[in-house]
Amino acid sequence: MVNGSQIVKNPLGSAKGIFYLRMLFSFLLILSSSKIFSQAKLEITDDKKNFGFVKRGEIVKNEYEITNAGKSPLYISDVEISCSCTTSDFSTKPILPGQKATITVIFNSSTTYGRQDRVVYVHSNDPKSPHKLRYKGIVSSK
Repeated sequence: MVNGSQIVKNPLGSAKGIFYLRMLFSFLLILSSSKIFSQAKLEITDDKKNFGFVKRGEIVKNEYEITNAGKSPLYISDVEISCSCTTSDFSTKPILPGQKATITVIFNSSTTYGRQDRVVYVHSNDPKSPHKLRYKGIVSSK
């Protein structure tokens, strides 16, 4: 006791305490960096499609090939569409690293005419999500 207060010593000793602290810091650094490099990565072969000219009432199917270029399984959670004239078809099954899948975007031209330029957003577990798909063309009247 010194002046009524107690001196607490490091039970491991100062050298051992610093050693264990450095080991813990190194372990946490390695753990966090391995998570960064083991993420899913969505790559799209051709994210822009032009369907040209179609007559009003025709159905246009655009297929987008995606690849998981990451090191963890890729999960497509949603395909966001802003127009009622468009629907999508995609699998919710995991896409393993190196594997490919297809997202089909279906455009029904019966309620539209003229120049069309639409965007669809693909939501996934890729850190850069959402990814943008685009299609365009011209719908002529019958």
